[in-house]
Amino acid sequence: MEKYIIIGYLAVISLISVVVCVYDKFAAKHLQKHRTREATLLLLSALGGSVAMFATMQIIRHKTRHVKFMVGIPLIIMAQVAVAYVFIVFMQ
Repeated sequence: MEKYIIIGYLAVISLISVVVCVYDKFAAKHLQKHRTREATLLLLSALGGSVAMFATMQIIRHKTRHVKFMVGIPLIIMAQVAVAYVFIVFMQ
């Protein structure tokens, strides 16, 4: 049961991350005053949407010139994988 909650959470946060990233790309072109803060994008990544955020950024070519995102999000992914590994191995 617990793993379904985790999978559901990751699915929801990933969907939110994709929607926010796509919205920010749209806003960058059309709504200059209504941009999403970079901190919000990074927070969504840290909360579990990192893989979806990174994939979306690559697909729609958004924030790909920003070192903060091109290095930061992969580092977040690596940290999340490490935490998941420790949790799976040592919490059984």
